[in-house]
Order: sequence, then C-alpha cells, then structure tokens
Amino acid sequence: MSELINQIKINVELDQDKFPKKITWSSDDNPTEAAEPECKAMLLSLFDKDYKDTYRIDLWTKEMQVPEMDMFMFYTLKGLADTYFKATKNAELASAMRQLADYMAEKNGLFDKTPEN
Repeated sequence: MSELINQIKINVELDQDKFPKKITWSSDDNPTEAAEPECKAMLLSLFDKDYKDTYRIDLWTKEMQVPEMDMFMFYTLKGLADTYFKATKNAELASAMRQLADYMAEKNGLFDKTPEN
C-alpha cells in the first residue's frame, strides 16, 4: 500500500520593507475554484515532536483591517476550541475557549444586530 501525500503551498509576496503584500495558497485538494486563493492573513502553528515546542508563523497584509482581524481571531478561537475538544475530549476547557471567543465578539461588536442609520 502506498502512502498518500498531499502538498500545501503558501506563497508570501513581500514589499520593500519585507511586510506581507500578498498571501496566496494552494493544495492538491483545494476546496475553492481559484487556482491560488488570496488571503489577507494566516496563522500557522507547528509542534516539534523532538523539542516539544511550537513554531508559529503569523502573517497579515496591510489590507487587513482591524474589524477583519477581530473577525479572524473570533473564528480562529472558535476553531481552536473545536480542535481542542476533538483532540482531548475536554468539554470544560473547550467551552471556556468558546466563551472567550464570544466575549471578544461581544466587546468588539462583531455581531451587533442594531441597524445602522
């Protein structure tokens, strides 16, 4: 039986100050119709099996607005809570993570239902 390998590729175009100007990605099983979808931000965490430490790459473009970053963090925290629960089955701490995300959303007014006039 042969191993199945899936490649994920991330391209980061930098400006003259080495700040991300454009971030695109692709994968062998890309879920979008775009060949290389563009994004405004990305977070990547890798856990080293030998050193038991996490390497992180957190990037965002100048186009990323603060309200978008707030939304990005909200969905990231919600997703991390789901991942944490799937991996550990610790419902109490997963719930606390979701509550933190909801608290941030409330404080940032992410889902205010008040119509703008």
